[in-house]
Amino acid sequence: MSTESPGAARCAVIVGPYTSGKTTLLESMLFQAGATHRKGSVIDGNSVGDPSPEARQRQMSVEPNVAHCEYLEDSWSIIDCPGSVEFARDSHTALMAADLAIVVATPEIERTLTLAPIFKFLDDYEIPHVVFINKMDKANVRMRDLLEALQAVSSKPLVLRQVPIRQGEEVTGFVDLVSERAWKYNLNTQSDLVEMPETLADREGEARQELLESLADYDDSLLEQLLEDKVPATDEVYGLLGKELASDLIVPVLFGSAEQGHGITRLLKVLRHEGPHPGVSAARLGIPESGGFAATAVKTYHAAHTGKLTLARVWRGEMAEGVTVGGERASALYKIMGGEQQKISRAVAGDLVALGRMDEVETGDLLTPDGRVTDSDMLWPPVEDPVYAMAVVPLNRQDEVKLSSSIAKLTEEDASLSVEHNPDTNQMLLWGQGEMHLRIAVDRLKSKYNVEVEVSLPNTAYKETIRKPTKQHSRFKRQTGGHGQFGDVHVEIRPLARGGGFEFVDKVVGGSVPRQYIGAVETGTRDYLQRGPLGFPVVDVQVTLYDGQHHAVDSSDQAFKTAGRLAMSEGMPNCNPVLLEPIYEVTISVPSDFTNKVHSLVSGRRGQILGFEIRPGWQGWDDLKCQMPQSELQDLIIELRSLTIGVGSFRQKFDHLQELTGRNAEVVIEARKDDSAQH
Repeated sequence: MSTESPGAARCAVIVGPYTSGKTTLLESMLFQAGATHRKGSVIDGNSVGDPSPEARQRQMSVEPNVAHCEYLEDSWSIIDCPGSVEFARDSHTALMAADLAIVVATPEIERTLTLAPIFKFLDDYEIPHVVFINKMDKANVRMRDLLEALQAVSSKPLVLRQVPIRQGEEVTGFVDLVSERAWKYNLNTQSDLVEMPETLADREGEARQELLESLADYDDSLLEQLLEDKVPATDEVYGLLGKELASDLIVPVLFGSAEQGHGITRLLKVLRHEGPHPGVSAARLGIPESGGFAATAVKTYHAAHTGKLTLARVWRGEMAEGVTVGGERASALYKIMGGEQQKISRAVAGDLVALGRMDEVETGDLLTPDGRVTDSDMLWPPVEDPVYAMAVVPLNRQDEVKLSSSIAKLTEEDASLSVEHNPDTNQMLLWGQGEMHLRIAVDRLKSKYNVEVEVSLPNTAYKETIRKPTKQHSRFKRQTGGHGQFGDVHVEIRPLARGGGFEFVDKVVGGSVPRQYIGAVETGTRDYLQRGPLGFPVVDVQVTLYDGQHHAVDSSDQAFKTAGRLAMSEGMPNCNPVLLEPIYEVTISVPSDFTNKVHSLVSGRRGQILGFEIRPGWQGWDDLKCQMPQSELQDLIIELRSLTIGVGSFRQKFDHLQELTGRNAEVVIEARKDDSAQH
């Protein structure tokens, strides 16, 4: 365990699946630590956490909630993270500020799989964590069965710290397996010390032995004592728990009820006595030990009145009011408590603070007196691939510039949001992790930046090509007052192999089309390619100009450009045009139990399965590789998550264009005609 003195500021991050009760746990921790005078309620909308209107409206966390408390001389920052997988990016970056994580689970064996991605992330970044099984007041499952199910999704050994005391179906207290003392729950306050029930003695002894054996796997001295049937000292066991937790070797498991306030004091004491200190976390992250202050920017906010705020964990040194990072000065230092910011004069190692108006700082930067370190040796999680998109258009056309700047702020707050202009469909696409993720982004555009948008599903980037060649003679002739317009061309239009793009070939001999006009003919043909006979951009075509005529007075660049375009519009319908749809290579990642369901999902969306393999680094997971039309990918993530209790994901990349014929093609072409008629 760290030798840092009591009082060092520490940070715990609460993570867990949606509806596991994380925000309610935060409220109970703050209340029992004395940081609040009453326990807030998510349902009543008076919680410290979830202060934003988007969160209150939906009664769910949609961004990290930051709070602070003092407990037994220690200062704690607590970050409550959203449970929805659509906001996992915020959870991942918040965890980079953690000394340890509290993983909130529920006593439902069928839902333990939802913890797999959380455990995997914690393991990958070696973040110490404890499990708090919430809602035990409503549990009807045996603890050993639940622990076995949880262990199946955790690569680190889970170590039960308590066994429940039951009266009938109700859990009324617990026995601590280190002190071997029994406690009876009280509503929203500390438990009472009671005698251990005689009926629990055997189970307690068995569970305690399992705890000691788990600790002995990493300590030879304890192993020797157990082999000699010696009883280790209680202080020694506590010490080993802290040491092995800090090294991310074990995962202590506690339980209680956040709503009733059961088990909260025990959780706070475990955090204080067994949780690692900031020095351990800084070393794990690779924070340099020398120099002035060092802090990590873990979240960016754009607040209505204070402007840009950068939430940062201080690892080393001291940051005072007016601190500068490479010459950029912070307007203020704040301590955040829910939706409120309190100005402070200084922050020391371990503190979690917000820096005002650091416009150059980005989430993930390591901040030092010399400036930002954007490419350091410090661990930092990559951004997740986007899986869902919406086309956005401002309701007021005058808001186009404002929309772009507002979306830039949203993407700065949340890197899993991104925006692109699709040149094939001429749409602005907002990309994210799911429909809820993007709906909340749209709500924030309106509430924070006063920009209202219309949203729709993105258009599919269909193309068209031709199947057979043709020759076409076209003439553009117009006589007006003065000089007229004259251009005459003979072209051959031929299909190219898939991926061939567009080729223009000049085979004019004898000057029938003067050299200065040949470029204009090419320009005219290229202009036509933007919209072919089926209504879509044309690809994989070769156009050869081999003859023509000109007029010494009336010919011009414009005339030959028009003639070139006319030749394409008259000739292309004779080339047996065919629709092309984009096909994507898709890798779907799911637990092996769901692989068969995903087979049906892919085939139902006109996909072709290429095979599957074990997902690298994920025990019990598969990567299913397939090819799927882009049009079938738009809402794939919604159905995939529905099939896999929220844990399935996929990656996609464009692979090729493929002919689309029959009824599916007819529907697409008719829709294009209807759209053109309306516009």
